[in-house]
Amino acid sequence: MPPPSFTLRSLLVGLVIGALITFSNTYFGLQTGWISTMAMPSALIGFSVFKVFSKYLSYPFTPIENVLIQTVAGAVGTMPLGCGFVGVIPALEFLIRDGEDGPSSDGGTGEGGPLRMNFWKLVLWSLGVCLFGVVFAVPLRKEVIVREKLKFPSGTASALMLRVLHGGGNSEKDAQRSVAGSTRDQQDEEHAQPLLSRGVEERGPMPQQVAQESEEVKRDWRSKMRLLVGAFALSGVYTLFSYFVPQVRDIPILGVTLASNWLWTLNPSPAYVGQGIIMGPSTCMHMLFGAALGWGILSPLAKARGWAPGPVDSWEDGSKAWIVWVSLAIMLADSIVSLGWLVVKPAVGAAPKIMNRFFNTRIGHWVASKSPTPIPSRYSYQYSALSPISEESSSPSNGAQSGLDSKTSDDDDAPPSQLISMRTVLILLPLTLILNVICMHVVFGDIISPLLSSLATLLAVLLSVMGVRALGETDLNPVSGISKLTQLLFSIATPSSHFSRRTALVTNLLAGAVSESGALQAGDMMQDLKTGHLLGASPKAQFYGQIIGSLVGAVLSTAVYKMYVNVYEVPGPMFQTPTAYVWIFTARLVTGQGLPPMAWEASTIAGALFVAITILRIVAVSPVANGGRPYGTPAPWRSWIPGGIAVAVGIFNVPSFTLARAIGGVIAWWWSRGHGASNGELKPETEPSQTDGLTQPAGSDDRRFITSGRQPTSDAATDRTDAADAAASSVVVLASGLILGEGIMSIVNLLLASGDVPHL
Repeated sequence: MPPPSFTLRSLLVGLVIGALITFSNTYFGLQTGWISTMAMPSALIGFSVFKVFSKYLSYPFTPIENVLIQTVAGAVGTMPLGCGFVGVIPALEFLIRDGEDGPSSDGGTGEGGPLRMNFWKLVLWSLGVCLFGVVFAVPLRKEVIVREKLKFPSGTASALMLRVLHGGGNSEKDAQRSVAGSTRDQQDEEHAQPLLSRGVEERGPMPQQVAQESEEVKRDWRSKMRLLVGAFALSGVYTLFSYFVPQVRDIPILGVTLASNWLWTLNPSPAYVGQGIIMGPSTCMHMLFGAALGWGILSPLAKARGWAPGPVDSWEDGSKAWIVWVSLAIMLADSIVSLGWLVVKPAVGAAPKIMNRFFNTRIGHWVASKSPTPIPSRYSYQYSALSPISEESSSPSNGAQSGLDSKTSDDDDAPPSQLISMRTVLILLPLTLILNVICMHVVFGDIISPLLSSLATLLAVLLSVMGVRALGETDLNPVSGISKLTQLLFSIATPSSHFSRRTALVTNLLAGAVSESGALQAGDMMQDLKTGHLLGASPKAQFYGQIIGSLVGAVLSTAVYKMYVNVYEVPGPMFQTPTAYVWIFTARLVTGQGLPPMAWEASTIAGALFVAITILRIVAVSPVANGGRPYGTPAPWRSWIPGGIAVAVGIFNVPSFTLARAIGGVIAWWWSRGHGASNGELKPETEPSQTDGLTQPAGSDDRRFITSGRQPTSDAATDRTDAADAAASSVVVLASGLILGEGIMSIVNLLLASGDVPHL
């Protein structure tokens, strides 16, 4: 009898873990906009809970249930971002200007004042926006996971760890070999349970060997749990200490003058060091470059020239607000170029196939005969999984085989009884889309029309496809770029000549929020479905787990958000909500409202520069720039080219957070250098996930250390790569413990603040 796929015990554990992540993500989201699904820690904590109580279980805990825990926890934990509580909602509630509303042409600046919403209105908004992305991900699964076999690196890494925890191999390297085909070669067959079945075949039936491997697995998860608990305790103690001694959050390491005049301080938070470890050295250095550019050059320049005459830390007329416009221009440039390439790239990938077909025609042979140089009939460029055209299918000789390969891929899917039927999708998708429109109308009906709500929802569905495909190949879910693109497109639907400043602004913010939520949910669901596909979990169980988690998370994240904004000053010293300012500034920009002096000129220069830089970074992963290696293998010099999103984050976050993350990036570099990265056997992911414009493990999931997929050539090499992989997963667990410690202990600080417990 097969093990159950959907169990009440796994659902409840996933909900509890997700609730803790919700507190953590709300805390960090309001501070810097950073959130994480915490997939790896969720899976590890869930495994440990059932391991501790294994004597009392009526039936064994399985990897299938572990996948459900991860899915539910991620669904609950991402709702602070999915429902807009770290960006859009604070912008609506706190940042809309007071003053009389009117058309943009009247020369006024009033926007009618903040839009205050009670708890139940926010719950209704959250319930409307939290479901359609999950349902829409279902029909995409067969295409991107089963047929195209996109990598989804975070989902694959989670499957790897779960296999190790549940005894799928005697080392992490064994598990890595089990998934090497799915992560290294998109054309390999990917069976429904490769991680489980192969592990059994490799181990063999020898009892002594099985017992030895079981002991190794037990030691492995115990060591990781000790590391997680130790890091959690360290970070928790610091968090509690920082409540009573808040001065520790702003240490003037560069001198009192720079600290008081230009905000150059250090927040030695273990959580932000942990974020830097997960982000990786390249991303952290790009963020540090952004901080130096924004706070070391542009901020003093704007102050000295009188472009930002107010106090430096003022969001109204200070240089802190002025440099956000430059940050926004960089973010928009990076997002538009990256998303544009995402659209164009499949056509580029199809070019070799089209050219092959052309030169196999009579006209093509005639053109080739007239050409001064022979034109090859087969192209060696191999494009990434983002393109549906594989190297094999682009060959004329393999054209007849492609249909068979597609059928074989379909056969590798889960049994029909475990799949979500198309009938279910056809019923639920329209219902969830209509639900979102109705909820938006009930909550914001006096501002946004049902027609514009429907347009925003449909646009969100279309752009979610783009986010899922980007996540599948690069592990980056560009939700920030998608939301900013939506804001840009929606400015056309709300021209200033027909709408007041308030209506245009709020409509623009809501449209962007809906797109961000849809892309986030679809991407999160797809990562978990990839994990489940590799472990043979039921997609139907994961789907219903995600639905339940999203509904619970929508209500819970509303309650947690209300707790924080009622106890703390928001925006304030503790929670500056920088992404809320990015949202409102973007809306004002695209709806035609004015910019501070010289902000337009500086933003134009920065935007143009980063258009070129982003194009250069795209070229760096092409065969032309990386010595003819397959597309997706970056040139060595790419890490030295700053990424636009990372630079933008470094500019609009105060330096105290960026310096702490830079320390974490250095630790990640040192750790990887000491455990095999110098030999190319281990490399940190260096790109930031985009969650509300900020780095995330995005949001999509944690930035993970991943193996390069190279096979060891000797026993010594095997030992080295085993040690490297163990160290890589350990450092991610360490960083996750540091993040969770502060995020969860912030609940205690919240209670202390609500009770007006005095600081020392």
